[in-house]
Amino acid sequence: MQGHGVASGKSKTSPYPRGTIEMQTPHFQRRGLDVSNFFPGTLNLSIAPYIFKCVNPEYTFRSVHWAEGFSSEDFSFSQCELLYRNSSFNGYIYYPHPETKINHFQSDSLIEVISEKIPEIQYGDVVTLKYQEQEIDIVEAL
Repeated sequence: MQGHGVASGKSKTSPYPRGTIEMQTPHFQRRGLDVSNFFPGTLNLSIAPYIFKCVNPEYTFRSVHWAEGFSSEDFSFSQCELLYRNSSFNGYIYYPHPETKINHFQSDSLIEVISEKIPEIQYGDVVTLKYQEQEIDIVEAL
């Protein structure tokens, strides 16, 4: 589903014309996670009527100061795989912690993924998400 366009830098109203992912990537790399080969944006997956929680992510980075003039943020990542049109794409569930996030909050029913570029994917397409069950909980919303 369509997001805010801030992660990729496509939004005309974003204060980050290069996109947040491109700006954050060097900070994540310095902390041990290299996502430089992934598409510099997020794929937004609706799992409604379910919600998800990061319970034991593979990576959690605290106090990442990635944008001048803005406060630091916390981020978590959990390895995943996307299946689309009989092809597999590696990626990470990308979780900017809402309690430290600057703006553009997402629903708990939306999972943001950074991954290898997926050719021809469009809004409304169906993908299968394989995730680490010990790191991510997906439960029915109350």
